[in-house]
Amino acid sequence: METWTLSGRRFLFYHTDCVIRISPDVPLAVGARLGPYEVLSPLGSGGMGEVYRARDTKLGRDVALKVLPEAFVADPERVGRFQREAKTLASLSHPNIATIHGLEEARGVAALVLELVEGPTLADRIAQGALPLDEALPVARQIAEALEAAHEQGIIHRDLKPANIKITSDGRVKVLDFGLAKALDPASAINASATVSPTISMQATQAGVILGTAAYMSPEQARGRPVDRRADIWAFGVVLYEMVTGRKPFGGDDVGDVLASVIKEQPSLEAVPAPLRRLLQRCLEKDPKKRLRDISGVALLLEEPLATPVRTRTSWVPWLVAGTLAVTSAIALWAPWRATRSEPRPLVRLDVDLGPDAVLGSRRGTDVVIAPDGSRLVWVSRDRLFTRRLDQPKASEIAGTQGALEPFFSPDGQWVAFVAAGKLKKVSVEGGTPISLCDVAVGSGGTWSTDGRIIMSIDGGLFAIPEAGGPPTPLLPASAAGQSISWPQILPGNRAVVFADRLIGSTFDDANIDILTMPDGRRRTV
Repeated sequence: METWTLSGRRFLFYHTDCVIRISPDVPLAVGARLGPYEVLSPLGSGGMGEVYRARDTKLGRDVALKVLPEAFVADPERVGRFQREAKTLASLSHPNIATIHGLEEARGVAALVLELVEGPTLADRIAQGALPLDEALPVARQIAEALEAAHEQGIIHRDLKPANIKITSDGRVKVLDFGLAKALDPASAINASATVSPTISMQATQAGVILGTAAYMSPEQARGRPVDRRADIWAFGVVLYEMVTGRKPFGGDDVGDVLASVIKEQPSLEAVPAPLRRLLQRCLEKDPKKRLRDISGVALLLEEPLATPVRTRTSWVPWLVAGTLAVTSAIALWAPWRATRSEPRPLVRLDVDLGPDAVLGSRRGTDVVIAPDGSRLVWVSRDRLFTRRLDQPKASEIAGTQGALEPFFSPDGQWVAFVAAGKLKKVSVEGGTPISLCDVAVGSGGTWSTDGRIIMSIDGGLFAIPEAGGPPTPLLPASAAGQSISWPQILPGNRAVVFADRLIGSTFDDANIDILTMPDGRRRTV
């Protein structure tokens, strides 16, 4: 490659197999064509190139063109490597991830063709001030879901930051530039401007490479060490911190100071809303071994509204008044209460006599279950079911339950489901003939939801059976050969079920606790 200057403009001459390509080192002009794409207007620039709005004249749509750095185009090996990486990036399909359409090369210029996402960046929103919790949580939740989808495909962002996150007019979050830090990993040192730019891309003398934006780098990334998905979890924590406080947790006068802060300093969490502090502590652990290992854990914590109520800045007045009245009333009532109060009541223990013939210890499953309202017990003794109301003195056998295993209650406590003779059955706690629901070759526990379904572990997978009976519908297969799903439990609201996933033959001490969200069928490890 040679650089010539002509009439005040710099031109790059690339020599490849006796073919000379000439590329002006200037921004693309409005109206310029790059293949079928016509440049409409500049959108901005960053450490990975200039970005333009362009018109796809073939498909009649607007796209974003990211013109790649000149050093990229000059290296055919890097172009080929990027094309291979782009195929993986293009496989990402998620509503919170901006799509990569392809790579366009023409007249010595290479540009990524990207989905054009309208709207401000998260950096623009943070510049207006910290986001209140009820605004920050939906944004954080969507970012976490985007990261989770990419990580499941083996793709790490490596440069997650507010400037790479857009928020559309309808509140949809779009994460940009997924995986480009790896795809654009340079094969040689870049220009000297990297020493003052917050976006770093420096080739180390050894195998390590520093890629990313200093303020959002994980400590291992800042040291140039190999990174995995935990680097994205760190960056997510930094972004969440900045969202709810309006400032970065790590700062400095230059890149070196910022990196030193990332590696050595612990950010203060005093300005972070209390419900998020523990989460941020787990995300911002310096040691990646102590950091959250999977972004799905973050997404799960953000799925439901936090228990701590979200209040506006002006709501403290009525709370202060109410608190003052409460304290005044307590003081007024304390003196007569102190004079007349009784001694503390002793601890009460409930002993339940199951009868002299009870033998607990079934071949498989839970021995004793308690009704949802706490009024009744059911247990397995000598492979039969027995029940006793806690307000009555004696237990009784539930007829027709010979060979019973793995009992569990219906939500109203009026039925008990169990496995016997290769079938899933249910029987009324008041007695009667058991009803067969479906065949079960090998089961490992079940749970009964309030929407009329029984969720059952069958043959190592997870299945749904109508409470009135019918063939099992698969919800989740076993995660791998030799793995087994056991002891599912439906969560309130019927939106998710938790279960144990273990290697057959191992103990439950070695099992994972996983969760399946029912609306979208997504599985994650808790």
